[in-house]
Amino acid sequence: MPASRRLKIGLSACFSHADPSRSLFTGKTLQYIEQSVAHWIMSAGAMVVMVPCPTGETARGDVTLAHYADWLDGVVMHGGADVWPGSYGEAPLRQAWEGDRVRDLYDLAVVEAFAQAGKPIFGICRGLQLINVAFGGTLYQDIETQRPGALQHRNASTYDQNFHQVEFVPGSRLAQLYPGQRRVRVNSIHHQGIKRLAPDFEIEAYSHPDVVPEAIRRRPGPGRGYIAATQWHPEFHRQGHNALDDTAILHDFLAACSATRVQPPQPGHSPLHIRDRAARLLRQALLRRH
Repeated sequence: MPASRRLKIGLSACFSHADPSRSLFTGKTLQYIEQSVAHWIMSAGAMVVMVPCPTGETARGDVTLAHYADWLDGVVMHGGADVWPGSYGEAPLRQAWEGDRVRDLYDLAVVEAFAQAGKPIFGICRGLQLINVAFGGTLYQDIETQRPGALQHRNASTYDQNFHQVEFVPGSRLAQLYPGQRRVRVNSIHHQGIKRLAPDFEIEAYSHPDVVPEAIRRRPGPGRGYIAATQWHPEFHRQGHNALDDTAILHDFLAACSATRVQPPQPGHSPLHIRDRAARLLRQALLRRH
């Protein structure tokens, strides 16, 4: 298939902030992607473009995230660092859970740009958490601490080989993608998770038996484009692990991206100026801390 007919999918950037002690790229900010996410999207024939943060000390030119949202067919929100609790109006309970404030603001702006353009958005792990926060939800800063009796959702030693079961919500789109499979096995690499679900979203899967939300989707409606996310990493699926096959999830997202090519989307509704909201929540968290 020629490049002109292939879907162009954005992938949000991870950040390695400037570090004067680093021997390589000393004092330089790095933006990067984890290759298995790109390869997962490319497995269905789509082309992947990292969406770099257009702001920062070295910024030049007039390219914005809105330009990327207009040009690309959809975006995948990458996994990675914790979401800073200030992004949802809380002070960090521990220093280790402060997350990445700069990346939060960048990710919120990416979600805003693609939501305004009516382009499909899919979130993975941190991506799910960030989407929930962007649209008004909150998180557990640490499931183990704040949900006594919960499963072990992250194991630093086994990492992507840590698994648990999830149950699909009957009648949800995710359940429709996997007919006849009520309870399935997925990888689990997170210690934060959804505490309060964002308005206009629905939960599509819970962990079993501790009932932590593991997949969400935006309810259809005027001005509401496709937004879905999983707490697990579908790109980490490998044959022979007896875990959920990721193919249907990827094809569902890419089908939504193809649909926006056939019928250009109407401008969508993003959260109410979420970059301003993030700044407001930052002020609230700092006031609460002091």
